Amino acid sequence: MYGSSEAVAGALLAESHARDKAFIATKVWTEGREAGIAQMEQSMRLWRTNRIDLMQIHNLLDWRTQLATLRDWKAAGKVRYTGVTHYTPGAFPQVEAVLSAERVDFVQINYAANDRDAEARLLPLAAERGVAVIVNQPFGGGSLLSGLRNRPLPGFAQELGCTSWAQLLLKFVLGNPAVTCVIPGTGKREYMVDNVHGGIGDYPDAAMRKRIADAVA
Repeated sequence: MYGSSEAVAGALLAESHARDKAFIATKVWTEGREAGIAQMEQSMRLWRTNRIDLMQIHNLLDWRTQLATLRDWKAAGKVRYTGVTHYTPGAFPQVEAVLSAERVDFVQINYAANDRDAEARLLPLAAERGVAVIVNQPFGGGSLLSGLRNRPLPGFAQELGCTSWAQLLLKFVLGNPAVTCVIPGTGKREYMVDNVHGGIGDYPDAAMRKRIADAVA
């Protein structure tokens, strides 16, 4: 799914002897028990590890089959945590049904200042069920951030120590009490450094998060 990313990251962790410092998360995305096992075993080989910290069932594909395997793997110590993912609001009812009926450790969903459907039911349900939340597409799939680049940063951003729209948008997501972490994507080092600052310092309360959402509306 992600090309050579597992192999590259696995090699870097091995060469830098940093495996113990890393939290390795990846996905299984196939149908059938044997195909799922084969795909996850391949991930472990590429990561050069005998344990994956978080294995997620991507887009809920054949989730009942894969979750049964993951329960066995968790009991055997091959994975620390299990999870499910999706990236479209149209799939939220299915994600909600899985979280309500099954015991998983993580859920990964899309959520941003201009994409707030998860606030209605999914985020409260995750908090209630004790499920950690990973947020993808915190920049609205990139369209939100690109549309804001030429707009001045609101003055209240200084109250949160933010010096860029990216940092402010990440603070919006991280400020939701149900959110555990956010995974912004970038191919540029300077953007990665900028994004990291979004995780430093104070997070916005509900009132400030509303101001951020209003500012990007």
